[in-house]
Amino acid sequence: MDHAALLRLAERGSLPPVILVHGDAQLADDVLHLVGRRLFPDGAGAALDRDAFDGREVGVETVVDAANTLPLAAPRRLVLVRHAQALPARGADVLSRYAAVPNPAACLLLLADDFLGPTRERKSPHWLLGAVPAGGVVEPVRRQGRAVVDWLRQRAQAEGLTVTEDAAKLLIQWVGEDAAALLGEARKAALAGGPDNWTVGDKEVAAVVGEHRVSAVYELTRAIERRETGQALRTLERLLATEHPIGILALLTREVRTAWTIREWHAAGLPVEQIARRLGRPPAVVQALVASATAQSPPALARKLRRCWEVEQRLKSSGEPGAEMAALVTELCRGA
Repeated sequence: MDHAALLRLAERGSLPPVILVHGDAQLADDVLHLVGRRLFPDGAGAALDRDAFDGREVGVETVVDAANTLPLAAPRRLVLVRHAQALPARGADVLSRYAAVPNPAACLLLLADDFLGPTRERKSPHWLLGAVPAGGVVEPVRRQGRAVVDWLRQRAQAEGLTVTEDAAKLLIQWVGEDAAALLGEARKAALAGGPDNWTVGDKEVAAVVGEHRVSAVYELTRAIERRETGQALRTLERLLATEHPIGILALLTREVRTAWTIREWHAAGLPVEQIARRLGRPPAVVQALVASATAQSPPALARKLRRCWEVEQRLKSSGEPGAEMAALVTELCRGA
């Protein structure tokens, strides 16, 4: 089920009794807002009939006990669990039994930060996907390229913000494709234009992102594309002095994915102009990207993407950012 399907159920007053959202922080926020608005339209009942837990601090039994409690004021009770992926696996049977016969006067909302499906590190799905009925699982949407631009503009419009296409592309260029981060930066960019501003253009994005950041990011990606290791490492050092390494890594990972996609499209016979339209980039820029991508073999691109993933895990495991990122950039500068 996607967010649109959940929205249709909510409009019919048929929210599932157990809902699991995973893999997308912005999707989790949107679902929480939707469920809260549906269960507590006037906001009053939330004080008495809303329980919030942290999956890192409680067991499944505590959560299920709260879900089995009858509401006091509202028609249905909301039991919210953040970081649900951290709930102990020994409670899987308890949650499965509850999900099979849930309390009709409660909505159990499980918000997981991570993607719970099979990954390169976890070959099997997370146990939550087996405990929660498929009809209650809200799956993340994997958007790339043009779809991210369209989503950002449409999602911002839902909040009354008009984000120009160029501004959306500029935000994606720096922030990456993380939905929550993009929307957050778009909101900040709107505020940069003044308290009564509702339009986000290049000027507003530059005020938040900073022209020096955009310039440095462009220099880094161009240096990697040209395999200028020294220039790439110097630019990386400048960026790391002010920016979070995860943000830079997200950008580099996206560029590797883009190169792989371009290579596949080119091999399938797509002309540069059509590739440019799909990516939302100027044909002259895409022509250079095609030349760079086709100069690399699929195994080389797969190896680079795998290295990006490895560095992400090391950074999240307290790896030394400067050394990890420098080693990665050096490898990305290598040819096929």
